[in-house]
Amino acid sequence: MEEMTQVLQYVAYLLPAIVVGIIAYFFFKGHTANEEGRRRYLIQKEAQNKILPTRLQSYERLTLLLERIDPNSLLLRIKPFSDSTDQYEKLLVDTIEKEFEHNVTQQIYVTPECWNLISAAKNATIHIIRQAAMHEQGTSSDALREYLLRHFMEEITPSQKALAYIKKEVAELF
Repeated sequence: MEEMTQVLQYVAYLLPAIVVGIIAYFFFKGHTANEEGRRRYLIQKEAQNKILPTRLQSYERLTLLLERIDPNSLLLRIKPFSDSTDQYEKLLVDTIEKEFEHNVTQQIYVTPECWNLISAAKNATIHIIRQAAMHEQGTSSDALREYLLRHFMEEITPSQKALAYIKKEVAELF
């Protein structure tokens, strides 16, 4: 019996130490997790401050790309050098492809949705130019150019739609 009381006394002395140890363990575990989260937040914030100017530059370049491949500005900038509609169509499509290839690296700085929309705008513009060239087959390149200008003056171009999305995405950055 005396041994039993002695064991109970030891347990009575150890019990507060065990409780304090468990509380300390959970406290330090929570504190460590909080510090890890704070450290990650600070690193992410610092990275964001460094990458934001680069992302804005990318959006600027993509805006310029969309402006350059917009049919209204493209047709005014690129004049036909012969009467062949096929040659003028090829010249317009090649110009669009070169502009796009020149800016293809910008996709790593924008969202996939934004890049897909820019790519779709390029493809839609090329598709419309090719359809117009088939429609105006047998006429002069000036007739093709006039037809395309009339067509795009009446509706919103694919580039304008993509540009509106870029503006919305940049607005979300701030």
